[in-house]
Amino acid sequence: METFKTKTFEIGELVGISPKTIEEHLKLYKGYVTNTNLIFNKISELKSDPEKNAFVLGELQRRFGFEFDGMRNHEYYFASLSGEQKEINKKGDLYASIEKEWGSFENFLVHFKFVATTRGPGWSILYYDKMSDKLIISWIDEHHLGQLTGLSPVLCLDMWEHAYYLDYIPSEKKKYIEAFFENINWESIENNFKTSL
Repeated sequence: METFKTKTFEIGELVGISPKTIEEHLKLYKGYVTNTNLIFNKISELKSDPEKNAFVLGELQRRFGFEFDGMRNHEYYFASLSGEQKEINKKGDLYASIEKEWGSFENFLVHFKFVATTRGPGWSILYYDKMSDKLIISWIDEHHLGQLTGLSPVLCLDMWEHAYYLDYIPSEKKKYIEAFFENINWESIENNFKTSL
């Protein structure tokens, strides 16, 4: 049963990120959706006898977080590159919140990009925390380790090497980060922020 559907994205020609990279990256995303469905369905099958299937269920539950968050993180990532590149609305709520938290949009970019250079595979994510009315930047190991409970992702940057290795060698990942920001459709990011309020 396909509980989780593969989303489609309208990603045109990008600056500094090749069509081949996007093509291969989308295949990887589709694999996360497929594996999320497989694991979800297998858990449904085995949960009728948890004692008998305890070990397998435990391992599937561990793996589910990796596959599910891999699927969701990529959906935020690709949505931010879909449609045309659009600048952030300097009169909008997200811009105002960023300025409130970091003092300026430029300070926010410096902080976010710095977090994105963390060593190892993972994600740089801007979250909104409704309880404290704060924007928070965090590093997520792999896809799932360190996700902040109860917070809504607003902007997700994939920093696994698969996101850029066809275009940049690992020591050039800062160039990939800059390319990502040259291509963002900030309207998509602003919509993420609105829906999280």
